[in-house]
Order: sequence, then structure tokens, then C-alpha cells
Amino acid sequence: MALFIRDGDVDTLASELHRVMKTPSKTEAVKIALRNELERARRRNRNDEGFQRAMALADAMGPSDSTFDMKRFMDEMWGDV
Repeated sequence: MALFIRDGDVDTLASELHRVMKTPSKTEAVKIALRNELERARRRNRNDEGFQRAMALADAMGPSDSTFDMKRFMDEMWGDV
């Protein structure tokens, strides 16, 4: 199936990418760029899903204790009190 680039800016970008990447054709350069962008978007979605799961776990633990002193806690753990 054919893909026709009718936008001058897109054609210029494809030509520059083809030249910089030294691909056999502009089509190959566009194919590589699209695959890379698709993988980047998939990684971003996986990261978003992981972040949402982490936030749900944190929410499930309940509100934090605003009076908790992490330094004191760590000092006690290491016997530095």
C-alpha cells in the first residue's frame, strides 16, 4: 500500500533523515522513524501504567504520617541515637 507525502515540511524531514541515516531510501528512513516512535510511545504507556499501579498501592496504604521523622528512624535503625 502506498503512502504519499503531500506536506512539504514532512518531505523535507524525510529527506534529511534519509541523508543523515544513510538509508537506501526515504521510505526506509520513514519506516525506521515510525518504528522508533511507536516503541517510544509503547514504553511511555508502560511507564504510565506502572506509575498508576504504584500510586494505587500508595493510596491503599492510607495517608502518610506528617509527624514521621525519617532521620530519627534511620538513626535508630543504625544505632546512632
